[in-house]
Amino acid sequence: MGDTWAQLPWPGPPHPALLLVFFLLAAGVMHSDAGTSCPVLCTCRNQVVDCSGQRLFSVPPDLPMDTRNLSLAHNRIAAVPPGYLTCYMELRVLDLRNNSLMELPQGLFLHAKRLAHLDLSYNNLSYVPADMFREAHGLVHIDLSHNPWLRRVHPQAFQGLVHLRDLDLSYGGLAFLSLEALEGLPGLVTLQIGGNPWVCGCTMEPLLKWLRNRIQRCTADSQLAECRGPPEVEGAPLFSLTEESFKACHLTLTLDDYLFIAFVGFVVSIASVATNFLLGITANCCHRWSKASEEEEI
Repeated sequence: MGDTWAQLPWPGPPHPALLLVFFLLAAGVMHSDAGTSCPVLCTCRNQVVDCSGQRLFSVPPDLPMDTRNLSLAHNRIAAVPPGYLTCYMELRVLDLRNNSLMELPQGLFLHAKRLAHLDLSYNNLSYVPADMFREAHGLVHIDLSHNPWLRRVHPQAFQGLVHLRDLDLSYGGLAFLSLEALEGLPGLVTLQIGGNPWVCGCTMEPLLKWLRNRIQRCTADSQLAECRGPPEVEGAPLFSLTEESFKACHLTLTLDDYLFIAFVGFVVSIASVATNFLLGITANCCHRWSKASEEEEI
């Protein structure tokens, strides 16, 4: 049998066309195994998936598994399905600006442990719930600006984001922001809060005091942040308020004050009784006079 094989002619080197077909097939198998198919209306290159400006009403399914940068900006997306980011462990940048998002599903970022940049600006978000960015501990930049209906940020909305450096909450509908929402961000460098209708009452004092102490380390848009109320500070720059501005919030009554208030209350009550007594006598006299006049006419 060995002699028979030895007598067969050598077929020669493989044809270049066959080699090309082989490599294309191999590349196709690797392409399929890596899950790097590009969604319709999107462009994919170097782990960047760009689906921006395509008038999409929903997020594209089946992204390349190794996606690092995903842009869904300038579309009409109204909702992101739960678990949408579960399979994309390499995701670093997510751009959802200029859409129609009113809320995000709970646990959306549960598996986005490498996500560093998140842009949610120019949407219709109204509330940032507790642990919204849970498990996304690598976040460095969050942009929530230009959400005109954003009126509430939960005190634990940014809990655990120790690497967060830039936070943009400008041009929303915030009248109040809890100090607890920010004091757990040790790495915060830039904070944008201008363009909101801040109510600079007593409840805002802890936040403003914290901001004043960090103003050297934390860049803030101090010129754009203004008070919309109460009337006595309307239009005043937020960072111009001092401890003197909140002096009325710390007024306490002494024993003399309480005694004086009690005395005034006693005097007012006596005066009220006396007034009622005099009014009663006057009314009685008028009644008798009226009755006597009627008898004389008869």
